[in-house]
Amino acid sequence: MLFAFVCKDKPGSLQVRIDTRPVHVAFLEGLNAEKKLAFAGPFLDADGKPNGSLVVVDAPDLAAAQALSAADPYAKAGLFESVEIRQWNWTFNKPAAS
Repeated sequence: MLFAFVCKDKPGSLQVRIDTRPVHVAFLEGLNAEKKLAFAGPFLDADGKPNGSLVVVDAPDLAAAQALSAADPYAKAGLFESVEIRQWNWTFNKPAAS
C-alpha cells in the first residue's frame, strides 16, 4: 500500500537541507532500486526555495512506512518540523505497472 510523507521543514533550516541533500538523494535512490519509492520531491516557498518534502512509498503497513520515514537522512538531521504519514490511493494518472 502507498503512504505519503508530508514533511514541513523547520524555519531557517535551508542549510541543513542543502548539506544533507546528497545522502537524502542516495537514500531515495536506494528505495527506488528496491521498488519502494513511488515518487518524491520538495515543496517550494514563494521564492522557489525548498521548504518541505512529499515522499510516497510502497510499504506493507503504517509501521513499515514510519520506519522508512525515520530512516530518511533529512529526518535524522532534524530538518523537519513535522511529518504527517497518510495512507494514499493513487487513482488518476498512475503509471502502468512494469
